This record gives sequence, structure tokens and C-alpha cells, in this order.
Amino acid sequence: MKEINKEKIVFSLFAIISILAILPVFLIIIYIIFQGWQALNLSFIFSFPSRGGREGGIFPAIVGTFLLIAFTMLLFMPIGLLAGVYLSEFASKKLVKELVRIAIWNLGGVPSIVYGLFGLSLFVITLRLGSSLISGALTLGILTLPIIISATEEALRMVPNDYREGSIALGATKWQMIRTVLFPYALPGILTGAIISMGRIAGETAPIILTVAAFYLPRLPKTPFDETMVLSYHVFITATQVHEIREEMIFGSVLMLMLVVFFFYFIAIYFRNRLIKRRWG
Repeated sequence: MKEINKEKIVFSLFAIISILAILPVFLIIIYIIFQGWQALNLSFIFSFPSRGGREGGIFPAIVGTFLLIAFTMLLFMPIGLLAGVYLSEFASKKLVKELVRIAIWNLGGVPSIVYGLFGLSLFVITLRLGSSLISGALTLGILTLPIIISATEEALRMVPNDYREGSIALGATKWQMIRTVLFPYALPGILTGAIISMGRIAGETAPIILTVAAFYLPRLPKTPFDETMVLSYHVFITATQVHEIREEMIFGSVLMLMLVVFFFYFIAIYFRNRLIKRRWG
């Protein structure tokens, strides 16, 4: 009886700690919604800014954020997938694998401003790509590569070895085994890494200040070599350096950034759940 009571107490403590851990997140979301919902209307979302960002809407910033996420994932998702597959299935020397893993973990811990300075030096100045979508996407892609590689490798490592042995026994080549057996099984875990990466891209400010973002640019980018407005940078500037701007416009931009991130999360989670349901019935 005493053991049961102790178990209940421990489970209750875990539940309380879990609630306390997620409560600040819900409070922040509720506060942002409460402060910014009044600014969210069709005019604010689909119009261009005016008066140096003090009036008008944030349509160019929304489009720029979508384009930046899309370009980054299109350029670097395949690279991250191939690197994760190599580490999981092809790298034979344990020392080499461990050294590469350590390098990836260390890259994941580098401050984002360092990536921004790297992108400014290499892509903007040395390669003369200028402050542009492509420079920002390349910089953010390098920043998110450790997440994609680690998620891919871990998802592939979670596949039971019986699947590998069975495929090889049936005459499949190693690449056929990876493509038709391992990859479909690991895809939900890989998509989880993609979800985290997209959130990281949308929320970064330091790298895009140096490589892509313009604060007041009341037009849409026409090519990947154009500058663009981005929501995270727009929020930062309007909150810290723009005077005579209505507070609800700032919180409206923050709320829109959250909605953009949630949109990409929803799409990725939807496909991940469909894959899981298809695999497990």
C-alpha cells in the first residue's frame, strides 16, 4: 500500500513538473494573441508597408519568410539526408564516424551570429552574391545542417537490423535496401528534424541581418539575388528602433510569425502522421 502511495506521489510530481515546464509557453502564446489579434486583418496581411514601416501591412515580410524557408530546405535538405545516410549506413571506421559526429554537434552549438558573419564574408562579399535570398538561404542552410544530419542518422539507426538483413538476403543492393526499406521506415523521424529546422530558420534574426534582410522594402523580391523583408527582422527593428508605431502592429507581426511557423509545422506533422498511419495501419 505504501509503495502504491509513493508511486502516486512520484507520478503526481512528474505531472506537476511537466505542467510547469509547458505553462510559460502557453502564457507567452496567449499574451501574444491577446496583444496582436486586433492588428491581424486582410489589410495588414496583404498590403505593403508605408511611412518607413509605421503604417501599412507586412505582406513582403510574410512572402520573404516563406521564400527563405523554402529555399533553405530545398537546397540543404537533400545534403543533410545524404550525410545522415552516409554516417548511418556507409561510414565503416568508428573513429571517423565519431569525429564527424563531434564536429556536427559542435557546429550545432555555434552561436548564430557567427554563422551570420561567415555568410557575410563568404557569400555576400567573397562570392559577390550580395545581400540576397540566396545568401541568406545558404547561410541558414549551413546553420540547420547539423539538425537535419543528426535527425536523419538517428532515425535510420532506430530501424531494426532485421530489416537490413532481410532485404540483403532477398537480393537487394544496399542502395535499394536504403531507398525502399529503411527510408520509408525512418521518414517520420527525418520529418521531425525538418520541422525543427524550419522553426529555426523562421525564428533566426542575427544571420539574416547580415545576409538577406531589409527592414523597409515595399516590394516583393523578383529573383533569388534580391533582398527581401523577413518577419523576424521586421519584428526586431519595429520593436527597438522605429518610433511612433502602434504597439499592436508589432505584436501583430509577432503573431503572424508564429502563424507562419505553425503553418510549416502543421504541414510537416500532417505528412509525418500520414506516413506513420500508413506504416502501422
